Amino acid sequence: MAQVELRNVNKSFGKTNVIHNVNLEIEKGEFVVFVGPSGCGKSTLLRLIAGLETLSNGEIVIADKLVKDLPPSKRGIAMVFQSYALYPHMTVFNNMAFSLNLQGMNKTEIKQRVNSAAKILQMEHLLERRPAALSGGQRQRVAIGRAIVRNPEVFLFDEPLSNLDAALRHDTRVEIAKLHNQLGVTTIYVTHDQVEAMTLADKIVVLKDGEVMQAGAPMDLFNNPANEFVAEFLGSPKMNFFNGIIAFKNAGASKADFEGENFEIKNIKLVSQQKERSDFVRLGVRPQHLQIDPKGIIHGKIMLIEKLGVETIVELITVKDKTPFRFATQKMLELKIGQVVTFSFDPSKVHLF
Repeated sequence: MAQVELRNVNKSFGKTNVIHNVNLEIEKGEFVVFVGPSGCGKSTLLRLIAGLETLSNGEIVIADKLVKDLPPSKRGIAMVFQSYALYPHMTVFNNMAFSLNLQGMNKTEIKQRVNSAAKILQMEHLLERRPAALSGGQRQRVAIGRAIVRNPEVFLFDEPLSNLDAALRHDTRVEIAKLHNQLGVTTIYVTHDQVEAMTLADKIVVLKDGEVMQAGAPMDLFNNPANEFVAEFLGSPKMNFFNGIIAFKNAGASKADFEGENFEIKNIKLVSQQKERSDFVRLGVRPQHLQIDPKGIIHGKIMLIEKLGVETIVELITVKDKTPFRFATQKMLELKIGQVVTFSFDPSKVHLF
């Protein structure tokens, strides 16, 4: 049985519909990430689950209870905000204990819960400090600890790492992953960062303009994107796209031949079975799947070289029609700006959209 279920969920602000008929099941103990560009509706969807926004239409079920008319405090959820939302005049201990005090819980149990959460997060030594004396990462841990002490049915995270620098973001992401493995609580996490989504999630839900584009395991979405938007959004650097037509397709076949301005290639996997011969399509190939090959079919002129240590990313334009594309490699190659390079790729690794 699903721990959280969204049934035909819609949300409008005035005449603007921001969430469109979302249906989703989240299993008990699952770590689900809502991901998408700014303004896609992912935070609004999270706030609907939390009860911080009211539904326009549809139903939300948490732990077998319809929660449409329940306030946030009665939904069995605990939320961690982007802004930490700590009380500056309270110690770490009192910030973490605040919601338990409101519930009228006895002091012995409050102390036990706070100390237990502090131990999990390795911050026992911070309990008497105030937020002003903490780093950004420490404040985020306090916010997470405040959620843990409530023993919720579901954790909700709203872009919790966006205020941290790159190194701290990585470290805190690892801590959140370890915390989930340790506690096993159903978790819904919102981010615009596809690296966070790929590394944390059991299931990714990709959103665009308030609609679910695709939902599934990270590598399933990466290897089998349902459409061009998902293919481009997941993966770094972004997938390359080339315009063309379907030159040949057997009836009912899932493969076709591509004919483009820059090259032609046979036996490519179709994402949509509905495409017919001569339909305009976009061929997608990831930068990591390109290989330098003197006998290859894509000819590109190097415009920029980014050496990142572990990986080198090369920005190019096609010789024929100046279409931009990227090549990524972990090999140490002697390349120069202005050089023309020829590439090949494995047809089984690309898609037609």
